[in-house]
Amino acid sequence: MTATDGKGPSPFTRVTQSWAHLDPLAALRTPDDPPWDVYLTGTVFLDIIFTGLDSAPVRGTESWARGMGSSPGGVANMATALARLGLRTSLAAAFGDDHYGEYCWDVLQQGEGIDLSTSRTVPGWHSPVTVSMAYEGERTMVSHGHEPPPEEPAPDCPPRARAAVASLTPGRSAPWIAQAARTGTRVFGDVGWDDTGAWDLAGLTDLRHCEAFLPNAEEAMRYTGTGCPRAAAHALTEYVPVAVVTLGAEGAYAVDRRTGESAEVPAIAVEALDPTGAGDVFVAGFVTGSLAGWPLADRLAFAGLTAALSVQDFGGSLSAPGWSEIGAWWRRVQSVDGQDPAALHRYAFLERLLPAAARPWPLQRAVPTIGFGRSG
Repeated sequence: MTATDGKGPSPFTRVTQSWAHLDPLAALRTPDDPPWDVYLTGTVFLDIIFTGLDSAPVRGTESWARGMGSSPGGVANMATALARLGLRTSLAAAFGDDHYGEYCWDVLQQGEGIDLSTSRTVPGWHSPVTVSMAYEGERTMVSHGHEPPPEEPAPDCPPRARAAVASLTPGRSAPWIAQAARTGTRVFGDVGWDDTGAWDLAGLTDLRHCEAFLPNAEEAMRYTGTGCPRAAAHALTEYVPVAVVTLGAEGAYAVDRRTGESAEVPAIAVEALDPTGAGDVFVAGFVTGSLAGWPLADRLAFAGLTAALSVQDFGGSLSAPGWSEIGAWWRRVQSVDGQDPAALHRYAFLERLLPAAARPWPLQRAVPTIGFGRSG
């Protein structure tokens, strides 16, 4: 199935919390619910993204990019994706007290409605920065930053939440993950590249607290010692109830040990402008479907769809789609002649979720420079 490209409103539009958007958990909410749907913690970067490069920069030459955008990055990618899907999201992070930190805080709290009550501004600490260059469907990144002062941005007792997204670190545990799991929070774990080269699942000590684990194919195969990502997913269910393995251009594969379900969904073909943060958006989509109680295949399809929509705009966080964009995609794709009926049927579950008509949600987009549109 293909997706047509559609751009949002002006990137300088101020987004407020008065927009109307779909609440995927509306039917499940009760007065005794935790205050937050999802809690997460990590490092917020300022991302500066260059696109429109014909090739990788060559040593000793100057390359000009045809496009550029700036937006919050790092853990902000995941937090924004969750909030734009209607989940009440709480983020604990350290922010620099420079202009970059002020910009990121303002975008996340005022623009996206993310709770930052457990976050902090660190005097004299500059914000970490990542420069990302997108070309040939891939990206190359250069980052700079320093660890914030020893005070841990994550509180000793994380707030009550339905779910938490945790980035697992080989050889190191994070006490908040076990604390969250003990209070009934459903923990979804992702992981980065193991620079130690050990690829030892025993080193991911917090995996035992997770309901789901979402590595990519290469990570899954290395951790399990298998030569096939689907076999790796099944092997991972010995350690965690739900294993989801992303397969790049082939889509994703998932196994649920508790129900015996397995599901595979192909990727949606799109013309990618910037792949930054697509993995975070995929996780956010899967978490949303899981909390809403959708079948495994629907969760997987929704995660892939949101990730595909995200790569058509600049920036890892501000490229994340909202429900208005998801609805617009579903209406457009049904009107394209020659669509595979089986592919359309795969996404038919969206019909019962999306309202018949929705007021457009003015999503904020990555901008070439910081400072436009500020009052005072």
